[in-house]
Formats: sequence, C-alpha cells, structure tokens
Amino acid sequence: MRVTAALRSTKRSPLLQLVKSAVATLGAWLLAGWLIPGPLPVFAAIAALLVVQPSVNQSFAKALERSIGVIVGVVIAVLLSLLLGPQSWVVLLAIVVAMLVAWTFRASTGTGNQVAISAMLVLALGSSDPDYAVNRILETLIGVAFALVVNALVVPPVLTAPARRDLGLLGTELAASLDRLAAALLSTQQPAQLHELMLEARLLRPMQASAEASIAAGEESLTLNPRRSAKGEVAEMRALFDRLSPIVTQVIGMTRAFFDHYDDTLADEPTVHAIAEQLRRAGHDVRLAVQVADIAPEPSAETSAIPALTAPLQVKPPASGHWILIGSLMEDLRRIRGELVGDE
Repeated sequence: MRVTAALRSTKRSPLLQLVKSAVATLGAWLLAGWLIPGPLPVFAAIAALLVVQPSVNQSFAKALERSIGVIVGVVIAVLLSLLLGPQSWVVLLAIVVAMLVAWTFRASTGTGNQVAISAMLVLALGSSDPDYAVNRILETLIGVAFALVVNALVVPPVLTAPARRDLGLLGTELAASLDRLAAALLSTQQPAQLHELMLEARLLRPMQASAEASIAAGEESLTLNPRRSAKGEVAEMRALFDRLSPIVTQVIGMTRAFFDHYDDTLADEPTVHAIAEQLRRAGHDVRLAVQVADIAPEPSAETSAIPALTAPLQVKPPASGHWILIGSLMEDLRRIRGELVGDE
C-alpha cells in the first residue's frame, strides 16, 4: 500500500464540516474556561473536536463514547494516584489498567482508547485531587454538549444526493442489461460477445453495493436530525432499491444461464422471441420506476408512462432441446414480473 493512501483521502471533507469543528472547539474552550476556572480546558476542546461528526446520529454515538471513556479513565487515574502516590510510573500503570478494564467490559475500540487516554492525561497534566478529576469530567461534558448543539443547529447535512445518484445509475444500468440480454437472445453470439454480456451483468453487483451504501448513509444522516423533511424521500429510495435488488440477482442468473447453454439455434426457438419481448418490457418498466421516483440521471424519451408488462407470458413446452434454458429464463422472468408488477 502506498504511504500517501494512508495519509490522504480520495476527497476532501466538506468545508462546512471544518467550520463546524472549529466553531465547536473554540466555543467549548471559551465556555468551559469561563465556567470552570483553572487549568486550560483541554478536555473540553478535545471532546468538542471529536464529537462533531458528519451526522447528528454519529455525533451522539461519539458523545456517549467520549463521555463514558473520560469518566471511567478519570476515575481509574484518581484511584491509582491516591493508592500509589504521584509517581511517574503510575501513568504507565494507569494506561495498562484502563486498557484491561475496557477489555473486561468489552468496550468498543474508541471507548477503550478514550479510557486509556483520559487516565494518562489526568495523571500527566493534573493531580490526584478529586476536585480536579470532577472538573475534568464536567469540562468534557461541556465540550460534548456544545458540540452536539453546534452539529444539530448548523445546517446538519442530509445525504440524499449521493443516494439519488447511485440508485438512478443502478436502475438505468439494470434496464440496459435487460435490453442487452433481450437483443442477445435473438442474434448469433460470438464467444467474445458472450463474455462481454456476462461481464456487463456482473458489474451490476458493485453498483448495487454502492447504491445500498449511499441509501444507508442517507438514512443515518436523518437519524436524530432536526431537518427530517427528506425522510420520506429516503424511504421511497429504500423501497425502490428493495424492488430492484432481486431483479439484479435474476438478471445476472439469466445471463449466466444464457452464457452456459447458448447455441446458434437458440434464436430459432419461438418461445425465445416471446421471452426477449418480455425482457424488453421489463427493462421499460425498470426505467419507468426510476423516472417515477425522479432519480433517473437522464430520462429516456422512449419510456412510456404506461407499464409495459401486462399479462404473464404463457408458453408451451419447447419442441427443441432448449427446455432447460427456457425453463430457467421463464422462472427468473416470473420473479422479475413479481417485483415490478406485484404478481406472484
């Protein structure tokens, strides 16, 4: 792995996130310094800096992690200092004890690290005075509370745009895959064309994963967010994704079956022509579903507002030796219809 990959992100965090972190850190420092005179309010500043996260939900989780970690770490530091005295090696012992306590209670990695860091800072910067310990806990809580308020009030981000983009791309490519498979069923295919068709179908998987991750991020950005006007929009995108995901599986399976059982006489089978027509209709209805949800990257002028899938396809047993492939395609087509039309 390149060193730069570990040090640099693929993209910058939003400037607004930097501004919120700066405002929360400076505000927590000034407020804690005013309310609790004494040492520099380092604990408040650190708490505020760590608690400001991309979403209110993440900030709340980080606030709990920070608060519990500091309280436990400070208590461990004070107890060890009272028992063993102000020795320099007590700092090292406190770190080890804090890590063991976190491990014993199965604390998360962030909470465990916070316990150890807090114990170390109290002993390295402060004393064994219980009042000092209580003040550091209060200072941390001030920083946490101030950061939560800032992150909730200063334009909390609602991450719907990436979800809209990725879901639209998935739906568009899924419809294109249905059209490609329909065209391939009716024409003679070379080995290279079959491999290309299979590769394009498999590329639906990473697009599906990307859309799912974006929708999950959008849902998380709305949790505990006072700006919840986009909640219905994200719920609609989740519902559409749940409809499209099984179709992704069926399309990949149909393409795999076609790849495995292809021969040059397949296009002469009358039932194959009917299946190809149903695939084109399914592709139309996938595009229609994406456009109705208003997430299509580029609406197609060829898409009618009326669904193309009407009566289920009824076929007779094939007269040729293609019955295995046709049976497989028919079953997958039935499942696609069930997702798009609701018929089972």
